[in-house]
Amino acid sequence: MRVLLIEDDPMIGESLEEGLRKEQYAVDWAKDGHAAELAICSHTYDIVLLDLGLPGKQGLAVLTNYRRKHGDAAVLIISARDATAIRIQGLDSGADDYLVKPFDLDELFARMRALLRRRSGRVSSELIYRELIMNPATHEATFNGASVHFSAREFALLLTLIDPPGRVMSRAQLEERLYGWNEEIESNTVEVYIHGLRKKLGTDFIKNVRGVGYKIGVPS
Repeated sequence: MRVLLIEDDPMIGESLEEGLRKEQYAVDWAKDGHAAELAICSHTYDIVLLDLGLPGKQGLAVLTNYRRKHGDAAVLIISARDATAIRIQGLDSGADDYLVKPFDLDELFARMRALLRRRSGRVSSELIYRELIMNPATHEATFNGASVHFSAREFALLLTLIDPPGRVMSRAQLEERLYGWNEEIESNTVEVYIHGLRKKLGTDFIKNVRGVGYKIGVPS
């Protein structure tokens, strides 16, 4: 899943970026309001972590403009501003949740997972498709009742294709969901991960759509 981190404090930003990458999120980090607006208009994100006190343009203005342009990523405000009126203003401006600094990273990750579940219409922490059960919180999975190990990138790619199932995604779209700005991508990276997943789940689990990309196979 791809995350846009909007945070001007370098120490907080570096800590969050490192933690998010360890959780296997692809992270882009914008350090002021103008950079945030450019990023949010140029890329597709699953979730946005938004500080309010930004140089250049305030976080609430970034959020308001984003929602006016029908931006639909989940937005979680992360701010030291804890006044009730500010929290209400942030939520009424289009934020999905509000977390006051300082906070525990595990709580942040749990809130992010809850937002992503809500966005995809799920209520369970587990994602179930056919014989496959995946738990994004623990990065564990079972297939046909047996535990199966996926690398971090395999797990992320499979989640992207399954949630929701049936969607066709091009190689470029998959790369964008799996990698942040500063991460190098080999030309055949996606194909390598698809090959690995097919070895573990069967050749028909992920289908090629000629000239378009990939999708999860639908049972006949």
